[in-house]
Order: sequence, then C-alpha cells, then structure tokens
Amino acid sequence: MDSVPEAPPIVVVMGVAGSGKSTVGALLAQRLALPFLEGDGLHPQANRAKMASGQPLDDQDRRPWLLALAAWIREATASGRGGVMTCSALKHAYRDEFRRAGANVWFLHLALDAATAERRVAGRSGHFMPARLEKSQYAALEPLRPDEPGLTVDAAATPESIVDEVAKILPRTW
Repeated sequence: MDSVPEAPPIVVVMGVAGSGKSTVGALLAQRLALPFLEGDGLHPQANRAKMASGQPLDDQDRRPWLLALAAWIREATASGRGGVMTCSALKHAYRDEFRRAGANVWFLHLALDAATAERRVAGRSGHFMPARLEKSQYAALEPLRPDEPGLTVDAAATPESIVDEVAKILPRTW
C-alpha cells in the first residue's frame, strides 16, 4: 500500500533583526521549492514608521501584522502548497497563533548574540529597523520551547550551511 504524502510544511524563519531571516528564508524556499513570503512586507505603514522613529512595537502594534501572517499560513495550508515565511516570531503566543492557523507549521530559530545582531543591523541600509531597537527585540524574545516543532541554529553560520542542515531534517520531520 502506498503511503499518503503529508502536506508540505509552513516554515517560519524566526529570530531578532539581523539574524539573517530574509537571506536564509529565501534560500530555504528555493531549496525546498516552496513559495516565499518576506514577513516584513506585511507590516502596516504605521509599524514601519514607528520603528523607523526608534520606538519598539508592542503587542497591540504587532497584532494586525501577525493576523496578516496567520492568514497567509491559512491560505498556504488550504492550498496544499506550503511555504517559507520570515517573521521575528519573538513570543510563544505569536507562534501559537501561527500553529493554530495551519498544519505542519515548523520554526527555524536563527539564534545570534546581541552584539553581532546589532552590528549587522547597523551595517545594512534601506531597512526601517534601526540598530538601537535591537535590545527591545532581545527583551521580547522567548526562545523555542521543547513542545514547539522546529530547530534552533547558530545564525553566525553561513546561510548555505543552515539551509543544508534544515534540508536534511525537514524530510524526516513531515
């Protein structure tokens, strides 16, 4: 008897600003042949403006953004196509929202020390998130719990090596 293939995963590439979510997420989506969503693209303009002015977002600010990301997960799950998306997903409650939105949601936490993250953010141009908000990200960060499906990796590794590691693990996970 043939086994029924499970639905493709929804991989949420998570971590603080500067951890490499966009780079790793795009590479992973390409490797897995899944659609890719840059989660920052769904931030309301008010959130972008607030962060650009040096003010951290609070849960109320993040709510419309998280709901938009959860809607993407629901659609990607319902269509059976799966996907890879980036989102800081700093809090357990946010990740719970994503798991409720779709089946096979799996988290890739790109963990990075604060000094390296701040240096990376300070060195990039054209992004609304200033380096001075990095501390607020670490203050809000709740690392993956043992009951959450996913993997934590060292974001100081090369994006290619991270993607290689995940590509070896995911087929066994689903």
